[in-house]
Amino acid sequence: MVEELYHELTKAIGAGDSKIIPKIFEGLCTPVEARFLLSASPPRTAEELAAGTGLSIEKVEDMISSLFQRGLLFKSRKPDGIRYYRVRHIMQFHDATILSDDISKDILDLWKEHTKKELPEFFWTMKNATGRAPGRVIPIHHTIRPQNQVLDKEDVRAYIQKAKSLAVTRCTCRVSSGNCDKPLEVCLQLDKSADYSIERGSGRSVTKDEALDIMKKAENEGLIHKAENRAGRITMLCNCCTCCCVDWSSEEVMSIPVAGPSRFCAEIDEGICSECGICVETCAFDALCINDDGSSIPFVDKEKCLGCGVCAVRCPDEAISLNEVREPDYIPAD
Repeated sequence: MVEELYHELTKAIGAGDSKIIPKIFEGLCTPVEARFLLSASPPRTAEELAAGTGLSIEKVEDMISSLFQRGLLFKSRKPDGIRYYRVRHIMQFHDATILSDDISKDILDLWKEHTKKELPEFFWTMKNATGRAPGRVIPIHHTIRPQNQVLDKEDVRAYIQKAKSLAVTRCTCRVSSGNCDKPLEVCLQLDKSADYSIERGSGRSVTKDEALDIMKKAENEGLIHKAENRAGRITMLCNCCTCCCVDWSSEEVMSIPVAGPSRFCAEIDEGICSECGICVETCAFDALCINDDGSSIPFVDKEKCLGCGVCAVRCPDEAISLNEVREPDYIPAD
């Protein structure tokens, strides 16, 4: 049956129990293309795919080009040539397909439904596999107290300076959810991910100075820097809002948590604070609160603070800074 093909693809990306992912696959590829994708694992050359599927090499090359543009097929460049492989997991599927030029509203609506109903279970699986959050908040550098040591893995500037290539793409979460008017083109891709985005046309190449400007723009917009929770190289630097980002899409997801905190926590200089309350309104995680003792000076709930630094950027009195309070908890480098 045709439905079984889409369920096989769904199982292949680790979402075997999903009721929604098969519908997304069905909306994105024909049964012939679904069989082709299933054959593209492990990675194979165009000639191997032709031999395995019985399709002509011309038909295979046309299909490769089309599926690549739709975010369903990827390239692995080796010394002996290019091999092609199907999408491997849900988040890769989510991000690649949403940035397709001709993505339909029906597919975007299915992704919204998946985020609400099924994504929390996937995040639990990811977290349980490593014992750590799959993502992590990266603090805004200039909000950290000067006496604190900032590691390269906690500094977006260091990632940008070390990258061999950089691209900027639209935020897939805001594209699919549309819950706010925050900037769309603020997600940075690094190295191989940048090369992929540029080749596919889903992102545009940027210089290091341009990338730094994008991160500054995101900070001024109150967006939260986030990356994969790895001790080694990363592939992307996201700038997230809590109204659209899948990592904070619901109370259930926020309780996992999907994005771990930075090593830092906000601290308020009570001698400078003018009690304006902007930081309380700004904090996306309800980590800044007003005491019940009659004082209007906020206090920081260190259990809730993720150490992003957005409150410090927004503070008109410069009364807030980030101070080191936690040990690092990164997934080991590959």
